[in-house]
Amino acid sequence: MPSPDPRSPHAPYMRVLDALTADIKAGTLRPGDRIPSEAELCERFKVARETARRAVRVLREQGVVVTEWGKGSFVAGHADQA
Repeated sequence: MPSPDPRSPHAPYMRVLDALTADIKAGTLRPGDRIPSEAELCERFKVARETARRAVRVLREQGVVVTEWGKGSFVAGHADQA
């Protein structure tokens, strides 16, 4: 069976990414709030750690979150950036 297209909206990391983005847009996660850890995301979405890491990396690349080593990742700037 062929591997799923990693850009597909059905890719596991996209479920995590979409949920975090929705939480930020809805104001559930606000600027300065810590987003769930990779371990928490793995538990919540039943995904592998690399899947959770990829979703957070995309948010970081988009400037939506900032990561502080040893502290976690936090919503950056304004919620309308998501």
